[in-house]
Amino acid sequence: MKNVARFSLRYWFAWLVLFYGVWLFLILQGENLALALEHWSMALAMALGSYAAGSTPMGGGTVGFPVLVLFFDMPASLGRDFSFAVQSIGMVSASLFILCRRQQLAWSMLRGALLGSLLATPAGILLFAPLIPELWVKLSFAVLWGSFGIFHLYRLSEITDCEHAGDLQCPTDFRVGLLLGAFAGFCVVAVTGVGVDMLVYAALVLLSRVDLKVAIPTSVVIMAFCSVLGVIVKSLAGDWQPGVFGNWLAAAPVVALGAPLGVFVVSLLGRKPTLLIVAFLCVVQLVWTCMSESEAMKGYGGPLVILALLCCLAGFEWLRALGLRREQVRTPAATSGTTALESDSAGATVMEANGVVLPE
Repeated sequence: MKNVARFSLRYWFAWLVLFYGVWLFLILQGENLALALEHWSMALAMALGSYAAGSTPMGGGTVGFPVLVLFFDMPASLGRDFSFAVQSIGMVSASLFILCRRQQLAWSMLRGALLGSLLATPAGILLFAPLIPELWVKLSFAVLWGSFGIFHLYRLSEITDCEHAGDLQCPTDFRVGLLLGAFAGFCVVAVTGVGVDMLVYAALVLLSRVDLKVAIPTSVVIMAFCSVLGVIVKSLAGDWQPGVFGNWLAAAPVVALGAPLGVFVVSLLGRKPTLLIVAFLCVVQLVWTCMSESEAMKGYGGPLVILALLCCLAGFEWLRALGLRREQVRTPAATSGTTALESDSAGATVMEANGVVLPE
C-alpha cells in the first residue's frame, strides 16, 4: 500500500516541476523578478494562508483577501481576483496531493457541488459580481467568515468529536451539493473569490455528520475547482484587476507547497488547534472590517451587518438541527438491522445444533 501511495505521489511531484518551471520562466521575463520582490509581504502572508487552505475548510484567499483589503487598503475586487489566482495554484496543489494520497472524499456531495458551481460560477462572475459595490463585497466576506468563526468557537468540540463517516453515497447529498454549488458559485464565489468550500464543509459536517477527515479534503477540492473556473472566466473576459499579477508572482511559489503541507501536517497534529486559531482570526477580521468601515456603515449599515450575521448563524444551526434529526432516524434503523442479523445468526446456530443443514 505504501508503494502504491509513493507511486501516486509522482503525479503531484510532476505538477510541482511543471509549475515551478513555468514560474521561473515568468520570473526571468523583463522586470518580473523586481515585481515579485516588491510584493514579498504577500508571500509571507500566504505562508500562513496556504497552510490554513490545506488544513481547514478555508481557501488561501480567506487570508489573502483581508491582507490586501485591510492591511494594504486595496479594492475588494482586487482581493477577490487575487483569491482566484492564488488558489488556482495552492488549492489545486493541495487537491492533487489529496487525490494522490487517495484520501477519502464525500463524492456524492462533491459531484453535485462540482456540477452546480460549473453552471453558476461563470454566470455569477460575468453578470452578478459587477453589480455589487466594493463596500458590499468587503462586508459580505467579513460577515460570511465572521459567522463561520463564531459558530466554530461555540460548537468546536461537537464538530471535532464527530467520528461518524457519514453516508457518502446518499443521493440526497448529491442534490444538496448541487444546490450549494450553484448558490455559492453565483452569489458568494463570484463576489468574494471564496465561500463554496465553507458551505460544502458546513453541509457535510452539520447535515450529513461527516468526519472532518473527509469533509475538509472535500472542501479543498471544490474550492480548487471553482478557483480554476474563476481564472478561466476572468482570463477569457480580460477582466483582471491591476496588481493581481505581481502579488501572484510573489505568493504562488509559497502556496504550491504550503497548502499540501497543511494537508500533511494536520493529519499528524489534528485539526482542533488550527480550527480554533482560524475561527478566532475570522472574528477578528469581522471586527476590524466593521471598525474600518464605520463611517460608511452609519445609519442602517450596522444593523444590517448584525442581521446578516444572525442569519448566517441561524443557517448553520438549521443545518445542525436537520443533521441531528437525520442521525436519529438513521440510528434506530441501523440498530434494528443489527438486531435482525443477530437473531438470524442465533436461529441458524439452533438449527445447526438440531442437525438441520442450511442451504448455502
